[in-house]
Amino acid sequence: MRELLEQINSYYPLSEETVGAMVNICTEERFRKNELLQEAGAVARYYYFIKSGLVGYYTTDEQGDSIYKIFFEEKSFVASTAAIIKGELSDFNIVALEDCSVIKYPVKAFRELIVQYHDLALFQISYLEKNWVVKKEPLEISLKHETAKQRYLQLLENKSLYNRLKQHHIASYLGITPTQLSRIKKEIK
Repeated sequence: MRELLEQINSYYPLSEETVGAMVNICTEERFRKNELLQEAGAVARYYYFIKSGLVGYYTTDEQGDSIYKIFFEEKSFVASTAAIIKGELSDFNIVALEDCSVIKYPVKAFRELIVQYHDLALFQISYLEKNWVVKKEPLEISLKHETAKQRYLQLLENKSLYNRLKQHHIASYLGITPTQLSRIKKEIK
């Protein structure tokens, strides 16, 4: 739980009372590589904090191919957040790309705590602002204005993530085929 609380406190510090309430709704779970944390078409019932491992967030196109939106490493919070906010079924699968250890907490219980504990609500606001606005906006802009090669070079800068991904995950994330990815890699060598 220490890692979870440190990460929450990096956004907004929690009181001891809030920490106690938060710890009471959390459980640890392990997912094996290729296991789903969240299935598309299902209700999103949990938020997850990744203690160890790598997780991918993807949807499936009409041909049955996986289209990866984003990847999450250790110390990341993961959920089908839009589905939770809208009260709809998830459009995305969340899959363990490596064996993972997570801390999960139920959406319903967490949202009740947000109402009860002001500092937890401020954590949630800060987290959403930094990750769903500040961090996400440049990604959306790059998808519209940058080439696959430019996006690949940006991904390559994050060595810890890049070295953990399979080539088909990278190609899917970039919106290109594995063959096109091979061409890009040859061009930049």
